[in-house]
Amino acid sequence: MVTMGKKKLADEETCWYGAGARADAVGGVDDQGRATELRPLALSSPHTQAFHLAWLSLFACFFAAFAAPPILPALRPSLVLAPSDAPAAAVGSLSATLVGRLAMGPACDLLGPRRASGFASLIAALAVAATAVTASSPAGFILLRFVSGLSLANFVANQHWMSGIFAPSAVGLANAVAAGWANAGSAAAQVVMPLAYRLVLRLGAPVTVAWRVTYLILPCALLVTTGLAVLAFPYDLPRGAGVGGGAKSRKSFWKVVRGGVGDYRAWVLALTYGYCYGVELIMENVAADFFRKRFHLPMEAAGAAAACFGAMNAVARPAGGVASDAVARLFGMRGRLWVLWGVQTAGAALCVLVGRMGAAEAPSLAATVAVMVACAAFVQAASGLTFGIVPFVSKRSLGVVSGMTASGGAVGAIITNRLFFSGSRYTIEEAISLTGAASLVCTLPLALVHFPRHGGMLCGPTATGDDDDHDDDKDASSHGDYTLLK
Repeated sequence: MVTMGKKKLADEETCWYGAGARADAVGGVDDQGRATELRPLALSSPHTQAFHLAWLSLFACFFAAFAAPPILPALRPSLVLAPSDAPAAAVGSLSATLVGRLAMGPACDLLGPRRASGFASLIAALAVAATAVTASSPAGFILLRFVSGLSLANFVANQHWMSGIFAPSAVGLANAVAAGWANAGSAAAQVVMPLAYRLVLRLGAPVTVAWRVTYLILPCALLVTTGLAVLAFPYDLPRGAGVGGGAKSRKSFWKVVRGGVGDYRAWVLALTYGYCYGVELIMENVAADFFRKRFHLPMEAAGAAAACFGAMNAVARPAGGVASDAVARLFGMRGRLWVLWGVQTAGAALCVLVGRMGAAEAPSLAATVAVMVACAAFVQAASGLTFGIVPFVSKRSLGVVSGMTASGGAVGAIITNRLFFSGSRYTIEEAISLTGAASLVCTLPLALVHFPRHGGMLCGPTATGDDDDHDDDKDASSHGDYTLLK
């Protein structure tokens, strides 16, 4: 009987890993085929291969989405941009991110995150290339930022894919590292785009053509390459889980959507994520302009200074995932929530300080950059901590919950941009401080999040086993949903 059971498990694993692959070659997996640890150097593991493909694909999306701000001085004369056009284009980019992420959640639940991710990258590449070639006015610039922002919908597919192939013992770390390394694409764009633009100019391209060529050889090429690589990869989730299609998937579509939209915890996480990741989106859109204007830096130097914020993603967001999993082993979900609240509050306070330092009569560039880096570390760690909680809200509607939370980042950035950065009511330094203040307030609702079997920040569990009053938790108990680590 035991032998038959082992044979059955081996057959199932072979179906997922592919011909010739063995479970003992890829490290520990649980009884559902999910990796129990993140091993980035174990390149023979399909889990690791999927991990690297996922973050590289999203890296290309972040590069594309933030390719314009660092070369804005070159775009202004070419597209006849007014001062108000840059904020309007930033809102357009964030709006596209919102729309794309809301759509990507259900797409991942129905098609599978791998297919959804690959197709999204290719569609974004085509749209960005077409717009970069034809743009000739402020409207064209806004459209360019809009279609570039659509690529960030891939974040939902990235987190959905990681949540499917990694077990609870590693899901917080895997989500955070994949997203953190990918988010560093925004920092790469801040540094590389000005340098590439200057190189194209030196090769003899006219000013009005150089930035278009730069777009085609960098953001567009990256999107196409990574999109094709993801689609060519033969695996979706362990043993094919999460791959949509068929009448059953269509029939359950609205049940999946209702499961996410009807869960108040998803809405709270969307709000709080709007003021950790939302702060990051704002800073990545305005940091280069902030350094150019306040410290009179040339385009390349301002881009390098602004890149410090995005570059912290490579370390800070994974650190948030590590912290989420580590504290869960000691304190369960209550620990995850408390640490998220504390880290995000600290990041918000540092954001206020960045604005105050910039508003000083003779601001210090080194000190301002140092505080901005500290702010980035806490803000991005909070993003990693958030997605250490998201997989536990609902297994059945994981894509929808991920999409709602991820979209919350865009919504927070859009609202903040419209309130504080559009028009001339506030200086850029005052707007940054007000962004931090808004983050302080919007982090407080985390106290409302409660898991019946695991508790919340202010109270312990209220249900056990079959007494749980949350339908999705009941489903989870019989379908192997995530359980909190003790």
